[in-house]
Amino acid sequence: MFPIELNETSVRTLAQIIQLAIAPVFLLAGIGAFLNVCANRVSRIVDRSRTVEPLLLGSRGAEHDRWLREMRVLDRRMQMVSWAIFLSVLSAVLICLVVVLLFAATLTRLQVGTAIALLFIGSMIAIALGFSIFLVETRLAARTLRIRPEVLGHEPDEDA
Repeated sequence: MFPIELNETSVRTLAQIIQLAIAPVFLLAGIGAFLNVCANRVSRIVDRSRTVEPLLLGSRGAEHDRWLREMRVLDRRMQMVSWAIFLSVLSAVLICLVVVLLFAATLTRLQVGTAIALLFIGSMIAIALGFSIFLVETRLAARTLRIRPEVLGHEPDEDA
């Protein structure tokens, strides 16, 4: 069925392929950890938007404008984290294809070195873009979470 023979040399060859495939598997573990961080951010954004929504709907004037700005930022952050998740999953899928092709190429003696290299390059580009978008999202979150000057300068009422 397969052109590879089951002898000592082929077992050694398979062991080498498995060793080569371990690095991409560690990369998959790292991507999985990053996806966990992204999922936590999505959860926090959803929780915050659920808190802000009734405040927005019950407010008027300047307060309404402030809550509306925050909801728009939360919506933008959600879009960014969603893109980071998409690109990270795409990277993981491409890494999986690299591992599959490594094994398939050895078992069938296919010449797919260029395809493997291009898939790996595509994976690195996707994860780099995902990390970059995540960085922008965290900067956006930090910028919008600054404490307003009127809150920092607030003095307690003398009556209380």
